[in-house]
Amino acid sequence: MPEYAPGTPSWVELSSPDTDASARFYGELMKWDAADPGPPESGGYRMFQQAGHNVAGLMGHMQEGQPTAWATYISVADADATAEKVKTAGGSVMIEPMDVLDIGRMAMFADPTGAVFGVWQPKSFAGADLVNEPGALCWNEVLTRNTDADKAFYPAIFGWAAGHPSFEGAPESYTVWELDGKGIGGMMQMSDEHFPAEVPAHWEVCFAVADCDATVARARELGATVTAEPMDMPFGRFAGLIDPQGASFTIMQAPQSNGQSQAAQADGHAQA
Repeated sequence: MPEYAPGTPSWVELSSPDTDASARFYGELMKWDAADPGPPESGGYRMFQQAGHNVAGLMGHMQEGQPTAWATYISVADADATAEKVKTAGGSVMIEPMDVLDIGRMAMFADPTGAVFGVWQPKSFAGADLVNEPGALCWNEVLTRNTDADKAFYPAIFGWAAGHPSFEGAPESYTVWELDGKGIGGMMQMSDEHFPAEVPAHWEVCFAVADCDATVARARELGATVTAEPMDMPFGRFAGLIDPQGASFTIMQAPQSNGQSQAAQADGHAQA
């Protein structure tokens, strides 16, 4: 079972206007099962599962205008103290810290560039049961038009250091967020060439897959939009997708030579 030190991404969840349709799409694409909706006090929250292991969350829209998107949650020791740090560092509190049944305490924030993220103070639920293997989360990165602002913000909140990718030919503009010397996430500068002005700053999630090309082909059949065709990178084969309900995400096939994902290579996500 993975362990999530404070400051490590630990969970992702999808907010969808049609949870049944999302359950069908990801069930076909990622081979996930969607558990039955939770009790009314949970808002009918559902778990995406792989072989009985929780890998992500699924929820309906709770208010008008809520975006259809994947959200990243970062593990913290104290959600309330984190909220105060966010305010001091120039971020915004979207949802004040609140208890989620008896399993943890959460809050939602926006960084100074507008990218929304969550924090999770665990009690009985720590986060994803599986990471860094096909069908599970393998990377999280913030996409922003002002990396300088975020290079000041996130270290003040989580104690991250701004590093660089170690592979040859890595873009100078890409940041690897490091916690205690280990890569746990990334940051990319949004260019006008690749991101229309109406696309806001946001946190992107990446799932590991066994076959990137086959997954993209199946996604097309299921009605998804391909935003980045499969391409080889030093850390694997990558593609970008938007699901039929409008949520963007990326997929990564690990290099066949070592069978490790980007996050695993960086000792990232979780320490088992």
